[in-house]
Amino acid sequence: MEEGIVIKSTGSWYQVKLSDGRTVPCRILGKFRLEGLNLTNPVAVGDQVEVIMEDGEEETGLIRNIKPRTNYVVRQSPRRKRDMHLLASNIDQAMVIVTIREPMLKPGFIDRFLLMTEPYEIPTLIIFNKADLYSEDDLELYEAIEYMYEDIGYQVFLVSAVSGQGIEELRGALKDKITLVAGQSGVGKSTLVTAIQPQLELRTQDLSGHSGKGQHTTTFAEMFDLDFGGAIIDTPGIKTLSFNHLEPQDVAHNFREFFALSEDCRFGGSCLHRDEPGCAVKEAVEEQQVSELRYMNYLMLLEEIEEQNYWERNKG
Repeated sequence: MEEGIVIKSTGSWYQVKLSDGRTVPCRILGKFRLEGLNLTNPVAVGDQVEVIMEDGEEETGLIRNIKPRTNYVVRQSPRRKRDMHLLASNIDQAMVIVTIREPMLKPGFIDRFLLMTEPYEIPTLIIFNKADLYSEDDLELYEAIEYMYEDIGYQVFLVSAVSGQGIEELRGALKDKITLVAGQSGVGKSTLVTAIQPQLELRTQDLSGHSGKGQHTTTFAEMFDLDFGGAIIDTPGIKTLSFNHLEPQDVAHNFREFFALSEDCRFGGSCLHRDEPGCAVKEAVEEQQVSELRYMNYLMLLEEIEEQNYWERNKG
C-alpha cells in the first residue's frame, strides 16, 4: 500500500502523485460516498489516498482508501441536476476570478461562489481581472464592490494579466498555500494563472465574438505546483452555480454578516431575514450598515433554492 495525493481527475482515471514523487494513473476500487450526497465523481483533486499497485508492471494503481478530508468544495452537477460534483478537497483557500468587462460581471456570481466556500470557512480571495480594460465608471464600480467585500473580511485584488498590475501582490497571497482557482467562463483565468507562473502555460479560454462568453477548455480539475511555494487547483470555467443540496437556513447561515447579526433577531438563528418581525438584518440594511446589494442577492438565492427544492421534495 502506498500513499499519495490526487493531482488530476479525468473521469474514470485519476493521476496520483505518490510519496516517492512518482505519478501513476489510478482507478477506484470500491464505492465512495460523501455524507449521503449523490456524486458524479467520488474522488477529488487534493484527496489524500491509499493506493495499491496493480499486478504486472506496476504502471497503474487502485485507489483503495480516501483519508478524511479537512474540507471540500462541491457544486451541483451542470449535467445531472440531482447530483453533486466535487471540485477539490483539502485546500487552504479559494480564489474566484471575475471581471467587470469582457464578459460583464454576472449579478450575484461572487455571492454564489462564496456559498460554496463559506460553509467550510475556506478563506476566499476575490480577483478582478482585466483591469487594463476598465473605464473610469468601471473603476468606480470596482471600488464600491471592493469596499463591500473587504468590509466583511474578504480580500479583494484588482489585477491585469496583460499589464502585470497586482500580479506580485497576488503571488504573495498564493505562496505556500493550496488554492482552488475558479472563475466565470471567459474571465481570463488561464491567462492570469500563466502570468502568475509563466511555465504553466495553461490552455486559455478565448471569448467568443458571437456570444461574448468564454469557450470551455479545462474539462477536469488539475493541481499544479508553484515554484515560489504552494500549489493551485485549476478548475473548469463556471457558467452557472445552483444549490439543490442546500436549504434556506444554509443560505442564511453562510452570509457571514447576516449570521453575525442573527443573534439580535427576535427569532435568532431560525430567522430568514425576510418577513419576520424584529429582524436585525433587515434593520441593518435599512440603516445602510449592511450592503443592500448583498441582501438582494441573498433574497434571490433564497427564492431560487425554495423553488428548486420544492419540486425536488414533491416529485412523484
